[in-house]
Amino acid sequence: MEVHFVEQRLWAPWRLDYVKNAEQQPGCIFCVKPAETTDEENLILFRGEHCFVILNLFPYTTGHLMIAPYQHTADLAALSESERLEIWALADRAIRALKQVYSPHGFNIGMNLGRAAGAGIPDHMHLHIVPRWGGDTNFIPVLTGVRVIPESLEDTYRKMREAFDGCA
Repeated sequence: MEVHFVEQRLWAPWRLDYVKNAEQQPGCIFCVKPAETTDEENLILFRGEHCFVILNLFPYTTGHLMIAPYQHTADLAALSESERLEIWALADRAIRALKQVYSPHGFNIGMNLGRAAGAGIPDHMHLHIVPRWGGDTNFIPVLTGVRVIPESLEDTYRKMREAFDGCA
């Protein structure tokens, strides 16, 4: 039996800029980004009193966002009751906005607390909200570890910002 492999490439040239910029970012992005006033450039969708909502620069799926407290902590127990309540209130609002814009079939929602748990930024806790669709785990991510994101972050930001404002 002969086996033939066809070389295929998936080009996403815009990702190189993101990777280079992420590697050069000094400090904690969950502290640096909200301290700036360029929300659209920083992909900050909403600012609450204690927490903010930001699109993931390296999304698993279109609409993947995160909610982080302004307080720099990796310890869930260090958050005040107001901070904990606002994280979940913003999660509810984010889910409603994502449903309005993308009509996902489900969601993965969670925190990776600590590097051993898979936290890419272990020193500042954050809640991931990942919209999911039936069949979105196809052969490309399973076999190659490559995710296909069908929409630019700028387009996602524009759509989600509008929806987030409407889901108060």
